[in-house]
Amino acid sequence: MIGRLTGQLAEKTPPEILVDCNGVGYEVLVPMSTFYNLPGLGEKVSLLTHFVVREDAQILYGFGSAAERAAFRQLIKISGVGPRTALSVLSGMSVEDLSQAVTRQEVGRIIKVPGIGKKTAERLLLELKGKLGADIGVQVSVVDDAQSDILQALVALGYSDRDAALALKALPQDVGVSDGIKLALKALAK
Repeated sequence: MIGRLTGQLAEKTPPEILVDCNGVGYEVLVPMSTFYNLPGLGEKVSLLTHFVVREDAQILYGFGSAAERAAFRQLIKISGVGPRTALSVLSGMSVEDLSQAVTRQEVGRIIKVPGIGKKTAERLLLELKGKLGADIGVQVSVVDDAQSDILQALVALGYSDRDAALALKALPQDVGVSDGIKLALKALAK
């Protein structure tokens, strides 16, 4: 019903914002990835939206990109995953990270999201397989076994998926696992 909102950003209280559209204020729940990219208060903002009508509430969810909204819509189609859980997933990891986790079937990356247990993560991976990636404009890079091992090691050491992926990009393509981990740790320490 409501596909997009454009107006003045009136309030920002994570995860909710208030968008003033010609005197009408819309309360919109947004993932943290969108929240961090919002302009300052009083500035113009445009969000793609998804409107949810329940028996006890009408809730508007907003997204900074079409890929985020498409991922949200795929997530809420999964049994046991509601809009709040989908918002939590998109707040905990980017659409690209989610797509990579689905492609590689990495349960460990999904269960790091607050509120997602092992069974829900496994269901997400199973039901999203083939539905994320090229379908929503995210291109998952092909990573060889050594780079995948380096990435997993960095994540296991407590680095975020984004930081680990950035460190991985800076490494030579033909680097071994142990040397790659050492080089990545040096790069991350700077």
